[in-house]
Amino acid sequence: MEEKTVNGENEIVGGLNFVEQEIVKDLAEGKNGGRLNTRFPPEPNGYLHIGHAKAIIMDFGSAEKFGGTCNLRFDDTNPQKEDTEYVESIMRDIHWLGYDWEDRLYYASDYFPQLYDFAIRLIKEGKAYVDEQTSEQIAAQKGTPTEPGTNSPFRDRPIEENLDLFERMNKGEFEEGSMVLRAKIDMANSNMHFRDPIIYRIIKTPHWRTGDQWKVYPMYDFAHGQSDFFEGVTHSICTLEFVPHRPLYEYFVKELADESYCPRQIEFNRLNLTYTVMSKRKLLQLVKEGLVSGWDDPRMPTLCGLRRRGYTPESIKDFVNRIGYTKYEALNHIELLEHSVREDLNKTATRVSAVINPVKLIITNYPEDKSETIMMDNNPEKPEDGKHPMPFTRELWIEREDFMENPPKKYFRLSPDKEVRLKGAYIIKCTGVKKNSEGDIEEIYAEYDPETKSGLPGSDRKVKGTLHWVSVPTAVDVEVRDYDRLFSVENPSAEEGDFRDLLNPDSLVVREGVKLEPWAAQHAKPGDHFQFTRLGYYTVDPDSTENHLVFNKTIGLKDTWAKEMKKS
Repeated sequence: MEEKTVNGENEIVGGLNFVEQEIVKDLAEGKNGGRLNTRFPPEPNGYLHIGHAKAIIMDFGSAEKFGGTCNLRFDDTNPQKEDTEYVESIMRDIHWLGYDWEDRLYYASDYFPQLYDFAIRLIKEGKAYVDEQTSEQIAAQKGTPTEPGTNSPFRDRPIEENLDLFERMNKGEFEEGSMVLRAKIDMANSNMHFRDPIIYRIIKTPHWRTGDQWKVYPMYDFAHGQSDFFEGVTHSICTLEFVPHRPLYEYFVKELADESYCPRQIEFNRLNLTYTVMSKRKLLQLVKEGLVSGWDDPRMPTLCGLRRRGYTPESIKDFVNRIGYTKYEALNHIELLEHSVREDLNKTATRVSAVINPVKLIITNYPEDKSETIMMDNNPEKPEDGKHPMPFTRELWIEREDFMENPPKKYFRLSPDKEVRLKGAYIIKCTGVKKNSEGDIEEIYAEYDPETKSGLPGSDRKVKGTLHWVSVPTAVDVEVRDYDRLFSVENPSAEEGDFRDLLNPDSLVVREGVKLEPWAAQHAKPGDHFQFTRLGYYTVDPDSTENHLVFNKTIGLKDTWAKEMKKS
């Protein structure tokens, strides 16, 4: 692979992105005893989305690639927002992507005793103090990036008083927000994170794992690096917003670590996607306000939503591999993700016939009592997948859009006195139509040429149009949920105003009475992928029952990304 340079940074060398290059370098130098241990540290306060998939693929993938291990650690330091529902969903999504943490499942709450003892040690060494100011006062006191902060009036409290207050904070003697524990570092530091950061706050909500044992909980910047250290993590790989946090990460870790072992933080760019939002707060808002059907709504960028829509782990990994890992932020095109999905499903999805907007076609010279079996390819990309049977009868359903009485030039579908081939079967010629009192077409009449059956001698007569179809007597009515992009603008996060006003009103169209061939209806199970011939890729929804199949439209057949790439 060629070396790629962006903003002076070598991103890809010898097939390795810049993060992998750093890992290889550390291993070659024998750092941390030559060990590699990464971790994926989600907060259990929401469902994972495709942005998290990029981190999962890096954390677990790099460990696999270089013979290391990857831990799953839940950052459960805020019981006010956490739930076991999120824990279970996160585990499910990681497994779905194809990764496993084996026996390395951890929680930040596992380290609460050690973190508390570390805080006590900092107080005893004069490196932390209890502050009774309000959050507003503390924020104002921190200054600006160009102006130094001012010391808290509680900064020089005696050590014994700090110890007493902190212990009483943990006993629940004080109200939430009345006190915090701050690290005593440097109120004039150019890095705002060093200006006496809060490391503990009071929360009286019982923790879902530890109950009422704790009334004080560590802040992320205090818990994260130390948890990495306690766990033996060698490489803490995170996104670019943590670049200014890295010096503080290293400050706390080096209070514990020595030359033989010290975790290292490396940052890469986040995954931002057009026509969607990645903010957990906004996604939660959509769910709570009923603007989507839930976290697994197929319009959501959550992994469970993408899975329900029919996206595959392989397509997501391919997409992440295509966009790569860099040191600068970018907005990635959803068309590239859709391209990856199409490429994967094209290789795996079974081809079947379905008619979305049906109109009846009657072949007048075909015997009324006759039915024959047409063998249809399951997947022309994989001949080894074989064929399946499809009944052909006198009356068929075809797409209403596949017929025009007065067609324009270069219209190659069915029209009066024109011929088309019915896929896998015969060539037919339109002979007339029947309309209702309002002038709408109810039936289309045609005659077939029995010498043109596909696969038989003499069947090679060429016509320009081929239509898909379903037999009327054997068709099964199913429901199709036609999904489009959730937002109507390319970058909703950059727009002013309420992001909810930017939702696409046509992001879901429910179609009842879609006609499906019987073999597909008989074999379809939730999660199965199909290509509806000439229409797109569809996935069986979990809402399906034995008597009512529901299909989600995964993606259409038109590949705008591939078309644009050919132009360029």
